[in-house]
Amino acid sequence: MKILLIGDVVGSPGREAVKKIVPEFRKSSSIDFVVANAENIAGGSGLTPQTADELLNSEVDVLTSGDHIWKKKEIYERLNNDLRILRPINYPEGCPGRGHTIIKGSAGKAVGVINVLGRIFMDHVEACPFKTTLAVLEGLSKDTNIILVDIHAEATSEKIALGRFLDGRVSVVFGTHTHVQTADEKILPGGTAYITDLGMTGPHDSVIGRSTAPIIEHFLTSMPAKFEVAENDIELEGAIVEIDDKSGKALSIVRVKESIKDYS
Repeated sequence: MKILLIGDVVGSPGREAVKKIVPEFRKSSSIDFVVANAENIAGGSGLTPQTADELLNSEVDVLTSGDHIWKKKEIYERLNNDLRILRPINYPEGCPGRGHTIIKGSAGKAVGVINVLGRIFMDHVEACPFKTTLAVLEGLSKDTNIILVDIHAEATSEKIALGRFLDGRVSVVFGTHTHVQTADEKILPGGTAYITDLGMTGPHDSVIGRSTAPIIEHFLTSMPAKFEVAENDIELEGAIVEIDDKSGKALSIVRVKESIKDYS
């Protein structure tokens, strides 16, 4: 099974990249399943039912999220009713939605996806990402041996530690949140594919997706500024992971960087 993992999709430029690239890329690369981090798709922060549907209708199978999941209240009801849209698993009980799901890929193989939020340098201190992830693995593993984990976190050490902790227990651990693609993709000793951050899908002539000038001005003066989503140099970043259907172990992981200019 070949799975495409897409780094944080930012605003309308990111959604446009997904719409133009993913359907064609699925065909050309024989992709069976697609996961995209969607917590920044609506105006650069949060997601709405309409923006979520844009990605789901562009052949994305599951949307993960992170600390911006609660920015748009209109998504709350959808989180309760749509198994394809996840919020981090380690938010308290009573929050809308769920943090894990099982969805069948194009070849009919069931894929488990877990979304978890890191704690280091993040705005919210939630339940332990290690313990909460481990707690749901037993149930998921009864229904599928292919399990993907999105660790949405700031600290590279926390992401790496979770990857090592879950090595041999899941198929892939991939990081999101920083919008900067890392060059440390690898297969860990236990057969789990790992990358610290998938990167960003959106405008790369920017500061992590936002227009450059106001951000520089903010750093220079510390004065409030409106950070608009940038528009130029739109790329899709992520990784392709090939997984053995029988064992659930990863066979390979390759970084992806595709420019929207190369797609009609």
